[in-house]
Amino acid sequence: MTKLAIMGAMEEEIEPLLAHFGEAKVTEYADNKYYEVSYNGLDIVIAYSKIGKVFASLTASTMIQKFGCDTLLFSGVAGGINPELKIGDLIIADKLCQHDLDITAFGHPHGYVPGGSVLVETTKSLRETAIEVANENGINVIEGTIATGDQFVHSSERKEFIQKTFNADALEMEGASVAVVCDSLNIPFFILRAISDTADGGADIDFDEFLKSSAKNSADYLVKIVNKLQK
Repeated sequence: MTKLAIMGAMEEEIEPLLAHFGEAKVTEYADNKYYEVSYNGLDIVIAYSKIGKVFASLTASTMIQKFGCDTLLFSGVAGGINPELKIGDLIIADKLCQHDLDITAFGHPHGYVPGGSVLVETTKSLRETAIEVANENGINVIEGTIATGDQFVHSSERKEFIQKTFNADALEMEGASVAVVCDSLNIPFFILRAISDTADGGADIDFDEFLKSSAKNSADYLVKIVNKLQK
């Protein structure tokens, strides 16, 4: 039986999920809380990692190696780069990169380290399920590249650099690190984001205003995907 991990980076990103799935067993481990629920016969572990790549890697690894999760879904918010993405819109990552990983001084491209790759692809079957759910429910969602870095981008110049360098559609602070963990451990995974800001000069204002509503958009869609995975 599948044991499902559902991650967010912040409390606001998992609060609507916990509200939906109901009573949970709480386990405290590695300075974090993990919420275990049973949902229509499916075992689910929910956690928010805290912001950034290190915490996200720790949480994903813990969910897989300590709790025995064999599939991981991420729900959260992101800054939009693709001009077609508006606040509240949904994007599924088909691949992810680390925009702040830079050893270009040694002749490597941005986002690359020896033994790794610039782009990590998400699990195709989970993306296909998500698209099927979107079509069945009249939900507008795009697939695209999501860029990850340990910085909140609110600069048009940095946004333009990331778009040109990685052909990215959105950016956030956790997804690519989760992707590296799951890919290395052969765990199917899926990264979903709702747009909370446009990663430019007003990003901080938009983020504060739209964090909760965008996080709920992502979570509501993710619940529909979980329901589909049970069938």
